Parts: sequence; C-alpha cells; structure tokens
Amino acid sequence: MKNTRVILLINIVFFVLFSVQTIIFAQSEPVMYFCERYDEFEGEVGISNSFPRGPINILVRCDYSLNLDKVTIQYDKYDLTTGNFFYYEKAYFDVDNDKSYLSFFMDEEINMEFEDPGFYRVFLLDEDGKTVTSSLVEIID
Repeated sequence: MKNTRVILLINIVFFVLFSVQTIIFAQSEPVMYFCERYDEFEGEVGISNSFPRGPINILVRCDYSLNLDKVTIQYDKYDLTTGNFFYYEKAYFDVDNDKSYLSFFMDEEINMEFEDPGFYRVFLLDEDGKTVTSSLVEIID
C-alpha cells in the first residue's frame, strides 16, 4: 500500500513537471503579432491587435531560424453576415532564410493596407503555401 502511494506520487510529480515544461515552451513556435511602427531606438511601438485603418507592421518572431526564402503575407476578412472568412489580399516577399525575426510593413508601396474596418485573419505562408503562423487583427474606424 505504501509503495503504491509512492509510485502514484512519483507519477504525479512527473506529470506536473512535464506539463510545466510544455507550458514554458508553448511559444517556441513562430508567433505573429502587430505594431503601429518600428523605431530604431524604441523597437516595436504600439503593439496591439486593434488598429485604425491604414498600414501596420506585421511581425513574426521565433526561437529558431525560420529557414524561409520566399513568403506570402495573406489576409482574409471576416464576413459578419455569413460568419466566415474570405480571401482579401496577399503580398509576396523574399526574406533571409537564417532569420528568426521578420517584419513586414504594409504600405502604399506594397499596396496592402487594411482599408475596411473589421476582423482579419493574417497568415505567413511558406513558398509552398503552407501556414507558418497566423493571427487575428481588428481594424477600427
């Protein structure tokens, strides 16, 4: 009986340690987020998931090199009437394959702006069209 309790306690300890390790490393996959602008001295300024209409920075950070050469930023807009996302726009980029941090500024030059208010699902796609990471952003008036 005493041995059974000890074995049960050991199993619980291992389970808890494994769970904590999983939580700690939960962000080891690429993460996409957004900011108003990038400043050379201040870094990422105005990190949020809600912005007024216009261009924003789309950032991707990872703990390891992403090994990507050609990527696509695609965003789909949420349709309130149907409850579904639909394709909205995409842009193609060449990136250095050894980077673990990518920044994309959507502006008039790239001709990709969030012009209409609403919810958008933004994807970083590899050259085969597979999702590397994605996130949601709200565009407000």
